[in-house]
Amino acid sequence: MRQQTLFGNEEKKLINLKEASVWASQYLNRKITISNISYLLQYGRIKKYGTDGNPLINIDELKNYYDSYDKEKQWKRILGEDLNWHLSFVEYKESERTKHVHRLHPYKGKFIPQLVEYFLDSHIDEFKKEIYFHKGDIVLDPFCGSGTTLVQANELGMHAIGIDISAFNAMISNTKVEKHNISLLKEAIYQLTLKLNNFQKTRSNIAFEECLLSELTKFNYKYFPSPEYKRKVRKSEINEEKYAKEKEKEFLKIYYALVERYQIKINQDRDNTFLDKWFLFPVREEIDFLFGELKKIDNRDIKRVLAIILSRTIRSCRATTHADLATLKQPVMKTYYCKKHGKICKPIFSIKGWWQRYTTDTLYRLKEFDKLRTNTFQICLSGDSRTIDIYEEIKKRIPELASILLKQKIRGIFSSPPYVGLIDYHEQHAYAYELFGFKRRDELEIGPLYKGYGEEARNSYIRGIAFALINCKKYLQKNYDIFLVANDKYNLYPKIAEQSFMKIVDQFKRPVLNRVEKDRNSAYAETIFHLRER
Repeated sequence: MRQQTLFGNEEKKLINLKEASVWASQYLNRKITISNISYLLQYGRIKKYGTDGNPLINIDELKNYYDSYDKEKQWKRILGEDLNWHLSFVEYKESERTKHVHRLHPYKGKFIPQLVEYFLDSHIDEFKKEIYFHKGDIVLDPFCGSGTTLVQANELGMHAIGIDISAFNAMISNTKVEKHNISLLKEAIYQLTLKLNNFQKTRSNIAFEECLLSELTKFNYKYFPSPEYKRKVRKSEINEEKYAKEKEKEFLKIYYALVERYQIKINQDRDNTFLDKWFLFPVREEIDFLFGELKKIDNRDIKRVLAIILSRTIRSCRATTHADLATLKQPVMKTYYCKKHGKICKPIFSIKGWWQRYTTDTLYRLKEFDKLRTNTFQICLSGDSRTIDIYEEIKKRIPELASILLKQKIRGIFSSPPYVGLIDYHEQHAYAYELFGFKRRDELEIGPLYKGYGEEARNSYIRGIAFALINCKKYLQKNYDIFLVANDKYNLYPKIAEQSFMKIVDQFKRPVLNRVEKDRNSAYAETIFHLRER
């Protein structure tokens, strides 16, 4: 640490980013990276001293920021002293919470792998009173979602079976856990990308977007300098709404002039379907082209991985603001002031950038998981967990796993059931269902958003979860353990346990610190209910 004198005789205790990272890690007793410190500067949480090439931080200001942001004390005051902070997994970086294949495709409502690992792993933990699962056990997730339980079971040397009503969810899960020929996949990606590049040469949207980005960079540097602009907004030195509206209108003149110069068609001819409504015309052209080329691939496994990459790409290219990615409001067909980033932003005019990014990322994540995978079986079945015959379905697909299942049965369940009235699970991937032709079974969802959360919806939800547990119990060992992750604000799980002829033997209330596409500063908890036979 060093002392420097700035602004006359006023002394400031200033340190660089690396020193700030080391100090903060020691002060908070967890890993704080240089990127974490840079984030605080970028978004005006703390003031930047020095120059852009050598940013410095006042250590007292950094300490005050962290002292005022003691989440554990704040959240326990709001949510109760019974909050199990150990299960917050605050010590894990974002890259660890989304390690290897867990970030192969976005999915609302999934839990982090460390939570699954905590309850499945048989390693000794000073905070864990009991060991529930061991290597070689079979774990069941009857509400499989994007397959987090399956992936972690593989990593821990356990077999796992998932069930999900959504065919697309099942494809995501199975793509994560299956073994792929990386060399063939890499070659297929190369060929598809080459064809996409050749297709784009016949269009003008790439040159248009490059020019637009150049103009945006100059405009934003002049009128929305970072982090000065955001800090002034936070201090009310700038009326954000008025100033942003003026500058948004000013840049639109530049935008429309470029559209005219490059003869860009913005809107599609129809808006009847999701793909018609939520994508600009140049993007839809590229989606249709790439999908047409993908269909020509004979290798079923390679085709499925590429479909996941294409779906992930499509999701990132929807014509919406950055702030509305989670809950779409209105299609955005022009440049706009982005409150999230504090500058003028633009909609997407080409899938090229995201396609290249996600193909590279997918190859990397699949290879990383290959280093960890064990010689065990995992599969997600597409079906209704209330009625599915698990043994017969497994026998059709993996006879070896069926033999293990018949011999030792399923040790227990770890799952996060749908939350009542929160998400329409098919709708979140509507673009994929349209493009790939999967059959939607929205009517079989338990507790979907479109049914609300009134008394009738809650009673239906209780019955649905209970029926699923009753059906799954037939395949469990007698001394089973069931763990269900839920935010039970309507107190439904005691009734679910009762109707399932079970009892809740323990509850673990954990803070959720990194809610996907949610307000991360609002106190929020979920409970892991531990159920056993009554």
